[in-house]
Amino acid sequence: MVAGEASGDLLAGLLLDGLQACWPTLQSFGIGGPQMVRRGFDARWPSDKLAVHGYSLEVLRRLRELLGIRKQLRARLLAERPDVFIGVDAPDFNLALEADLRAAGIKTVHFVCPSIWAWRAHRVEKIRRSADHVLCIFPFEPELLARHGIAATYVGHPLASVIPMAPDRSAARTALGLAAEDEDEVLAILPGSRSAEIQYIAPPFFAAAALIHKARPATKFIVPAVPALQGRIEQLVLAAGLRGVVRVVTGQSHAVLAACDATLIASGTATLEAALFKRPMVIGYHMHPLSWWLMRRKQLQPWVGLPNILSGEFVVPELIQDAATPQALCEATVQWLDARQHHPEKITALEQRFEALHRSLLRNTPQLAADAIQKVLHQGA
Repeated sequence: MVAGEASGDLLAGLLLDGLQACWPTLQSFGIGGPQMVRRGFDARWPSDKLAVHGYSLEVLRRLRELLGIRKQLRARLLAERPDVFIGVDAPDFNLALEADLRAAGIKTVHFVCPSIWAWRAHRVEKIRRSADHVLCIFPFEPELLARHGIAATYVGHPLASVIPMAPDRSAARTALGLAAEDEDEVLAILPGSRSAEIQYIAPPFFAAAALIHKARPATKFIVPAVPALQGRIEQLVLAAGLRGVVRVVTGQSHAVLAACDATLIASGTATLEAALFKRPMVIGYHMHPLSWWLMRRKQLQPWVGLPNILSGEFVVPELIQDAATPQALCEATVQWLDARQHHPEKITALEQRFEALHRSLLRNTPQLAADAIQKVLHQGA
């Protein structure tokens, strides 16, 4: 298995639960993170090695390292010949590796369909060449892949099973040492889990937090940080003049999302987590200008955030690149905070939308994935 960055590690860890239930003597190895290691995975490289942002200068700086890792892993896999290779997301790294392994007769499964429906439609051919089977986390994807002759199974989104339908805000607040919801207004700030995201996104997010604090001094701010980036995030908090205002905690992103009234959040898997927690959000994103220019040329939909993509409309605001100014981020966030008190019907409508989304993604993902992988293994056996 190969999983890149924190979100891939989480998905792969949940997948391992199903695989180990199906095959109790399963041995798994490759590239992974703490969630996978906790389940007995042999991580020969840590998943954060694959955590890159954009696909221009940031990637080019680390290209030699990434190609070297892939070359070493390919050689090991071809020598050890596992029963199946599972690439978890990270398509830039995994699809080329899968293509080589499949050509050598090793079964390949790709978990999480690349977003060919949002951008990079040209990846269809690469997927067809690389994967014996694709495990899809969104219900419309298997039909789309079938049109291109790619075998796929909808397995639901693992997070829909992990996150409760009705999150317990009070328990989460108690765990984080926060007051009850009628006493404290809490804003969660999630600027991303990659180094370059912290570089480009955290500064405008914290500048927006400073403006919000000035307008609403009673608001509590909390940031869940991946351990490797916590020091940098704390430095940026200090640089924004927010010492004693913004609290940074290690991990605990789910507790923070359960506890908050709203979240200012970087586009990515975390936005879907926020939607499953039924929380109002403002989605922001910023990257190197060249990366943004390249991405915009290939964008197929007007939305960037997963809650909006899956809803087919702007149910929450998106402020991307030049639009992600501290003032704009502040104003959009304050609108959600004000709505809880002055327009509760707006919050209720959003929660209902997110509950319907949650139900559409709720399946027994580990079991469905294990069943699909078992069929792949038996093909041609």
